[in-house]
Amino acid sequence: MKKVYLDNASTTALRPEVIQEITKVMTEDFGNPSSTHSFGRNGKTILELSRKSIAKHLNCTAQEIIFTSGGTEADNWILRSAVEDLKVQRIITSKTEHHAVLYSVLALQSDYNIQVDYVNIYPDGTIDLTHLSNLLAQEKKTIVSLMHVNNETGTILDLDRVAVICRQYNALFHSDTVQSVGKTEIDLQKTSVDFIVASAHKFHGPKGVGFAFIRKNTGLQPLIFGGEQEKGLRAGTEAVHQIAGMAKALSLSYENLEEERNYISDLKMYLIDQLGIHFPGFRINGKKEDFYNIINIILPFSSDKTSMLLFSLDMKGIAVSRGSACQSGSIKPSHVLKEMLSEEDLKLPNLRISFSHYNTKEDIDWLVESLKMV
Repeated sequence: MKKVYLDNASTTALRPEVIQEITKVMTEDFGNPSSTHSFGRNGKTILELSRKSIAKHLNCTAQEIIFTSGGTEADNWILRSAVEDLKVQRIITSKTEHHAVLYSVLALQSDYNIQVDYVNIYPDGTIDLTHLSNLLAQEKKTIVSLMHVNNETGTILDLDRVAVICRQYNALFHSDTVQSVGKTEIDLQKTSVDFIVASAHKFHGPKGVGFAFIRKNTGLQPLIFGGEQEKGLRAGTEAVHQIAGMAKALSLSYENLEEERNYISDLKMYLIDQLGIHFPGFRINGKKEDFYNIINIILPFSSDKTSMLLFSLDMKGIAVSRGSACQSGSIKPSHVLKEMLSEEDLKLPNLRISFSHYNTKEDIDWLVESLKMV
């Protein structure tokens, strides 16, 4: 049976070069990077070269990159330390954030009774920046937490503009950039965001490893205590092989960015054209100009087909989703689409389709044919 993977916003296949890099480090450089002997020094060298490589691609200093287990840990750490250590009194976020942010915010609200404000969302999923400015005009030590690219719809935040607004009102700015790091250019000298996060498995690297960018002199304190790893900010022996794989994956993603972005953008437009031909009533949740590797659609099917749609496609070898993989076991409608759609539209079948450079037009053709058979 033909296998088609169109769930790249959930996770991505490792590039062969990344597998080779991880295997090499696991085999040849297994020393603990905190050890002072030659095995440890070799591990430390790989660790710091990986850090420098990642920093170079994002145009920041190596000291501002802290390795974590992924985006969820980094989001939790940044928001919790902002409240506990930086004495933030208010968080401004949106109801369409990833649950790593939303649930962290709810926990902090419960633990510290801090003020939480949710910025308004337009029907296309974009943030109302006028409302954000109005909220920030209320003077209180604040952190703004808004994601760069929405993981369910591909809606893009104007990172530079929000950073300027936050600076204007002396607010800290954290952005969950898990869906954008490695897939679009981010210049941290140009964009005055204070904190961003990344997960390697979103850009063809290994699972279980990521990083946080912590702008120098922000004063963030550790979430995990133990050893003095990561400049005392994140205790625990670093997974050198995973970090080396992540650095390799990020380098390859940026080396091939223009070519792969153009290729994937063409695939997305091809899908939109084919859906328009075969399913004239289909709609895009958001805009077709949203992020190039994600599209979220409503299909012109009866609502009774909603529950079996993913199963039917899976039986034909096609992997797509109805939203974030982190909540795929839930029968509740997507919290993101809930902010964008009417109650009636929420009942209709929707799909999130997300691409990588490994996909082909033949994959799209099989998806469309399979949808015709549902």
